[in-house]
Amino acid sequence: MLLRSLLLFLSRQQWLRRWVENSPISQKLTRRFIAGKSLEEGLAVVTRLNAEGILATLDCLGENITSIDEAAGTRDAYLEALRQIAELHLDSTVSIKLTHFGLDFSERACRGYVAEVVAEAERLGNSVEIDMEAYPYVEPTLRTVTDLHERFGCVRAVIQAYLRRSEADIEVLCRRGIPVRLCKGAYKEPASVAFPRKRQVNENYRRLAALLIEKGTRPAMATHDERIIADVIRMAKERGLDPDRLEFQMLYGIRRSLQRRLVSEGYRVRLYVPYGVAWYPYFMRRLAERPANLFFLVKNLLRR
Repeated sequence: MLLRSLLLFLSRQQWLRRWVENSPISQKLTRRFIAGKSLEEGLAVVTRLNAEGILATLDCLGENITSIDEAAGTRDAYLEALRQIAELHLDSTVSIKLTHFGLDFSERACRGYVAEVVAEAERLGNSVEIDMEAYPYVEPTLRTVTDLHERFGCVRAVIQAYLRRSEADIEVLCRRGIPVRLCKGAYKEPASVAFPRKRQVNENYRRLAALLIEKGTRPAMATHDERIIADVIRMAKERGLDPDRLEFQMLYGIRRSLQRRLVSEGYRVRLYVPYGVAWYPYFMRRLAERPANLFFLVKNLLRR
C-alpha cells in the first residue's frame, strides 16, 4: 500500500510530469505500456493486435485540461481516430475521459463535445467507452453516459469495483441496457467511499461480475487477475453464456500469454491501447496498480 500511495502521489506532481515527458529516456520507460506518441503509432499497434485476433480500444492520452478551449482539440483528435479506424477496417473502439473534454469547466460543454464524437462513432458503426475517473467525477460521468446512451446507444460505461456505490450503479445501468466495463479502480480514494483493502476489492469485483453476467448487456471484465478471470469464466458457464458474448479487457503490454490463451479459448479480448504525449499520469497509475509492473520496468532498464 505504501508503494502504491507513493506512485499515485508522484502521478499528480506536475513538475515531475513535465521533466519525465520531455526526457530523452521516456521512450525506453514507456514503450511496453504506451503505443507511441502519435495516432499513426497507435493504429499500427491496433493493426498488429487485430492480426492476432485481439480487439482494441484506442485512448488518446490526456486528462484535466487547463481550459475549455482545449476540449475542441480533444474532440478533433478522437474524430480523426474514429475515421482512421474505419478507413483501415480495424476492430477498435475508442476510450475517452471526460476531464479531457473539459468536465472541470463545464459539464454542458463537455457533453456537447463528447456527443459529437459519439455521433460520429454511431455513423461509422463504432462505439465509445467512457472511462470512469476519480470519485468526484462519478455522478457527472454517469449522467453523461445515460444521456448519450438514450440519444445514440453506442456507449459503454466503466464502473470501478473498489467503490462502495458500484453495485447500485450497475443495477441502474443494467436496467437501462447500458453496457458496462468492470475494472478495479486506480485512484486514491478515502475509505468512506472505496474499499481500502485488496481482498475487499477482489470480493466486490466477483460480486459485480456475477451481477453483470446475470443482468448485463455485453459485459466486459477488465482485469489481469487470473484467479478472478477463472471465476468469471466459471460463472458464465454456469449461466450458459457463450464465450463470444463475454469480453475480457486488459492493458496493452500486460499479461500477453494470458491474452493469447483467452483468445484461443474463444473469448473476446480487447486491449486498452494508449497513445499521445500526455502519458505520464496514466503510466504512473499502471505502476501503482500492479507493483510487478515496476519491477519489470527496473529489470529492463538495468538490462544491457
